[in-house]
Amino acid sequence: MAYLISVYFETYGCQMNVNDTEIAWSILQKKGYQRTVDLKQADVVLLVTCSIREKAEQTIWNRLQQLTAMKKKRLKTNSPMKIGILGCMAERLKTELLEREKLVDVLAGPDAYRDLPRLLAAAAGGQQASNVLLSLEETYADIMPVQHASQGRSAFVSIMRGCDNMCSYCIVPFTRGRERSRPISSILEEVQMLSDQGVKEVTLLGQNVNSYRDTSEVQFCGSERTKLSRGFSTVYRAKQGGLRFSDLLDLVSRIDPDMRIRFTSPHPKDFPDEVLQLIAERQNVCKQIHLPAQSGSNQVLKAMRRGYTREAYLDLVDNIKQIIPDVSLSSDFISGFCGETDDDHQQTLSLIREVGFNVGFLFAYSMRKKTHAFHRLQDDVAPQVKQRRLQECISVFREEAERVNAAVVGSTQLVLVEGESKRSAEDLCGRTDGNMKVIFPKEDVAIQASVSNTAPIHGGDYVLVKILSAGSQSLRGRALSHSSLKSTTTPSCDGYK
Repeated sequence: MAYLISVYFETYGCQMNVNDTEIAWSILQKKGYQRTVDLKQADVVLLVTCSIREKAEQTIWNRLQQLTAMKKKRLKTNSPMKIGILGCMAERLKTELLEREKLVDVLAGPDAYRDLPRLLAAAAGGQQASNVLLSLEETYADIMPVQHASQGRSAFVSIMRGCDNMCSYCIVPFTRGRERSRPISSILEEVQMLSDQGVKEVTLLGQNVNSYRDTSEVQFCGSERTKLSRGFSTVYRAKQGGLRFSDLLDLVSRIDPDMRIRFTSPHPKDFPDEVLQLIAERQNVCKQIHLPAQSGSNQVLKAMRRGYTREAYLDLVDNIKQIIPDVSLSSDFISGFCGETDDDHQQTLSLIREVGFNVGFLFAYSMRKKTHAFHRLQDDVAPQVKQRRLQECISVFREEAERVNAAVVGSTQLVLVEGESKRSAEDLCGRTDGNMKVIFPKEDVAIQASVSNTAPIHGGDYVLVKILSAGSQSLRGRALSHSSLKSTTTPSCDGYK
C-alpha cells in the first residue's frame, strides 16, 4: 500500500483563513493526502497566515523558528518535515520567507491553493516552491470546503474574495486581490448541503461581504447601478448589474427556516434599505449587524479613505435602528492612526458612547507596507499614546456594552447551544440572535414551552433562556425549554418574558 503523506494545519487570523484552510484541505484530500492533528507525525506543516497587523506576522515568524528547530531534528531521522506558508503573509513577504534563514519550503498565496499538490511535490524533491499570483477570477466556487464545525452546530460559507475599497490602512487588497463574487448557484448548493447535514447556523463570509455582486450569467448583467447607504461614497466607479447581497440573503434564508443566517465582515456603505428590510422581515436572518466605524473623527475617516463622515455613519445607525428596532450592533476601531490628535480620539470615544455597541474589536494602528498610508502618510502617533488611547477605547466600549446588555435582563432569549462552558462543566454556553454569549446551568428542560416532559440539552439545540444578569462580555441565565426558530414568534422572544 502506498504511503500517505500526512499534513498538519495551523490557522491564524480571521474566519476567512479558517475557510481557506478548509478549501486547501479539500484540494489535498482529493489528491490522497491524509490530515493529522499530531504535529510530531506530520510530513507537511502548513500555516494559514494573516498580515492584517504587525503582531499577527510576528507570531508567525516566532512559530517558524520553533518549527525549523523541529525540522532540523527530523533531518536526522527517516521522516523529514516540510513547512509551508499559505495565505496573506505568503503573498506579502515572499522574498523574506524564502530567503530568511531558508525557513520555508512552500509558499501559496490566497489564490493559489489549487496549485498546492504541485508545490508540495516540488518541495518533496528538494526545491523551494512558490505561487503567490493573485487572480481576478478565482473564487473556489467548485470546491466544497471540508467543514470542521464541532457537532455540526455552525459553518462558514465564503461568498466573495478580495476587496476594492482601498482603505488607506488596509493590506487586504494587496494580499487577497480585487473583489470577485462566487456564483449564487454554488453558494446555495453549499448552504443546502450544510442544511442537509443538520447545521443550525451559517455565516456568509467576505472581505466586504455585503458588496456581493454575481455577474456570472448573462441575465444577471443589467444596467442598474449598485445602491449605497445614503451619504456614503467609494474610491471606485459605481458598479452596474449583477445579483446583489439582498438577492443572495433572500435566497439563502429560504433554504432552511430553522437555520440562522449571519454575515461578516460588511462595510457600512453597502446597507441600502432593501438589505435592512430583509433582515428585519426574515425570522432566521440574525438581527445583528457588524458596522465597522474605525474612528469617530471626520479628519481621521478622511485620512483612512473610508468614504463617509461621522454624521453619515450616525444617520445609518439611526436608519438601522428604525428599520430593525431590536438590532444588536458591533464594530471595529483603530486607535492612533496617522495624524490622530487627542481631539480626534475624544470624538471616537463619544461615538462609542452615542451608538452603544455590545461587541467590539479594537486595535492600535500598525503601519503595513504597500498600503496608501505607507506611501502617503506618516505614522506619527507614539506607541505609548496608541496604547493609552486603545485602553481608553476598550474601557468606554465595555462600559457601554454592559449598559446595552443590561437592557435584556429579564427577557427570554432564543439561544443556539454551542456546548459546555469553558469555565465550568456544570454550565452550558450558547449565542443569542444578537450574537451575545449566554452561560446557563446544564440541566434537563421541557421539550417545548408549556409541556412537562423534559430532555437534556445538547450542542446544536435551540433553547429558550431567561436572562438573569449581564456583563460587558456575556449574559447569564437559566434555560426554560427546548425550542426552534420556526416556533419562536420574535427574535427577542418577548412572548416568553
